[in-house]
Amino acid sequence: MKIASWNVNSLNVRLPHLEAWLAQASPDVVALQETKLEDSRFPDTALAALGYRSVFAGQKTYNGVAILARSPIEDVQIGIPDFEDEQRRVIAATVDGVRIVDLYVVNGQSVGSDKYAYKLRWLEAVHDWIATELRTHPRMVVLGDFNIAPDERDVHDPAAWHEGHILTSSAERDALRRLYALGLHDAYRLHHEAGGVFSWWDYRQAGFRRDLGLRIDLTLVSDALRPLCIAAGIDREPRSWERPSDHAPAWVELAPLEA
Repeated sequence: MKIASWNVNSLNVRLPHLEAWLAQASPDVVALQETKLEDSRFPDTALAALGYRSVFAGQKTYNGVAILARSPIEDVQIGIPDFEDEQRRVIAATVDGVRIVDLYVVNGQSVGSDKYAYKLRWLEAVHDWIATELRTHPRMVVLGDFNIAPDERDVHDPAAWHEGHILTSSAERDALRRLYALGLHDAYRLHHEAGGVFSWWDYRQAGFRRDLGLRIDLTLVSDALRPLCIAAGIDREPRSWERPSDHAPAWVELAPLEA
């Protein structure tokens, strides 16, 4: 079972890229972020023609999340329960016995800003919700654009991306470690110890060409799925296409689940 995450940075612009990548990579499940589409404009018919069912929660211009799957999608949850938030950043569903939690984590703007404080509150709410979800759904994959680089291996220049910088600050990384402590494991790190592999590159300063990136798109597997996690990676190729998203797809592959 191949499960992927991709911040497409506007599905209206990047639908041809998504269609090409689905045909090429053939994932079973895909979690999307930053679809930037109202629900009435989501291209579910086009995706169904490729064999993917879809559930989605969008809004105009900003945010937006979706889950695509070749198999039936069940028990859909939109948003974080008991956390009032107009931004469409969370969708969860069950596919073939695996609970998929798709997160578009708040960017946070800058350390100390109101948006940074909102990011930390949001992450705390996600933590408490996932703790509850895991009791009901021990087979879980939490994935998406986390807007947090886990450690120094995941940034092109640790001196520039220091603990006082957004996406790498101590409080953000502590919040991510609290998620790990629930029994979630960075699938990429289960298979790759070395640093220098990224999932996001700024459009400015020839970021991709110069490989000035960060690994902020993560696939986390629960304790129950860790023994079944047979591979994980990041597909850089779509970032090289014309008019690309600034993110590349991240993916994890699971061995077949026993009933």
